[in-house]
Amino acid sequence: MQLEQCLAQVKHELRGQNVTVSSLELDSRRVSEGALFFCIPGVRVDGHTFAKDVEQKGAAALIVDHFLDDISIPQVKVEDVRAAMSHIAANFYGNPVKKLKMLAVTGTNGKTSATYMMKQIAEFCGKKVGLMGTIANYIGDKQIAANLTTPDPIQLQELLAMMVEENVDWVVMEASAHALALRKLEGIVYDAAVFSNLTEDHLDFFGDMENYFLAKTKLFTKHLAKQAVINIDDAYGARLVGLSEVPVATYAKDCDADLRATNVVSSIDGVSYTLEAEGKSYAVKIAIPGAFTVYNSLSAIGACRAMGLTLDEIVEALIHMPCVRGRCESLDTQGRPFGVILDYAHTPDALVNILTTVRQFTKNRLIAVFGCGGDRDPIKRPIMGQMAAQYADLCIVTSDNPRTEDPMSIIEAILPGVKGEGKPYEVIENRREAIDRALHIAGEGDVIVLAGKGHETYQDIMGVKHHFDEKEVVAELLQQMK
Repeated sequence: MQLEQCLAQVKHELRGQNVTVSSLELDSRRVSEGALFFCIPGVRVDGHTFAKDVEQKGAAALIVDHFLDDISIPQVKVEDVRAAMSHIAANFYGNPVKKLKMLAVTGTNGKTSATYMMKQIAEFCGKKVGLMGTIANYIGDKQIAANLTTPDPIQLQELLAMMVEENVDWVVMEASAHALALRKLEGIVYDAAVFSNLTEDHLDFFGDMENYFLAKTKLFTKHLAKQAVINIDDAYGARLVGLSEVPVATYAKDCDADLRATNVVSSIDGVSYTLEAEGKSYAVKIAIPGAFTVYNSLSAIGACRAMGLTLDEIVEALIHMPCVRGRCESLDTQGRPFGVILDYAHTPDALVNILTTVRQFTKNRLIAVFGCGGDRDPIKRPIMGQMAAQYADLCIVTSDNPRTEDPMSIIEAILPGVKGEGKPYEVIENRREAIDRALHIAGEGDVIVLAGKGHETYQDIMGVKHHFDEKEVVAELLQQMK
């Protein structure tokens, strides 16, 4: 593609010739002959410093925010390299969003479960769906590995182009606060955008809750969405209704809304409730336990309704809904008299949600096995400890993804919160050994909650991802106990 074609609708100043571009790249290490390289000013590294290096590797041109000296290849100066990258990537891949129905979900907790629900509802109703999220990306039934909640703009547009090729009808995706703050979604106008909730997370990046919230609100502008679906039981959601620039449909359990759940009943087999909407009542049953399942399903109902499905179709689809991997997933305990629940909960609010949910059907002790990730938001570590000790009968504090940190230093930061509640606790750094301990001490009527890993099949230790699938680990340890 010619450089000027890539720049269509992008305000720019070109210094040099209109060359042919064969690929797009933001990582200087991956630049090859004919690449258009984006010099992104990052937090730690400025991409402009790699200009000479990528020129020598054969880059066709550079996207810059200021012209550079001693560079012989064409340079395109733009006001914002990140925002321009989104538009240029869309042009390069043929503007795939123009051929797709787009749906985005943002919020702290529940994005993955909600997007899977939306995908399954749409597929039940005959749509072919592409999904982008934390666990994986999907084109119909075909899975593609996911490294980030929201891919970078080049990956994103390439995936969307693949979905067009595969005749996808809807694309359902998680829109992280990072993606919104870093302008990854520029150039996409979503047919519907969902806000689930906001609780403490990612404050190492955003600094405080207000900045975190303001990043989320970017999705609810005319620039990015046509209509909104918002949880007004959440205080930030209620506030967002007044800030949204597009029409809003609300959902709630505890207050009046366009979509409201009443008569909620939860058990280990799932939840049921009455949906009050559009002047009618609908009996909803979902085989996934938990109050959060009510909220996730309400968001899915609102989103799918906004996309044109009927409430009758949506409710029928929910009845056939399977569980989402690693989200309040009940594991096979091979006939033991206790239960094991696997959940991705890695924020204080998510941990409270899973523990209070499981408490509803726990006949004896609730045992929480959990840790906190390294190189991430250390503020929440003692809060996680406090929440776990407050809602569980016994805590086993262990390692999660320590990344580049010392696992024991992370555990030491968790313990003040645990100790403050005065409940029994144990510290076992090795996560496999911690799970083994929980399985050995669990008795009749006990339920073990393995929190933090969920769908993940690895532990990230010093930059190396070691295979660690908790479903496999539990099955192996139970076999050894026979």
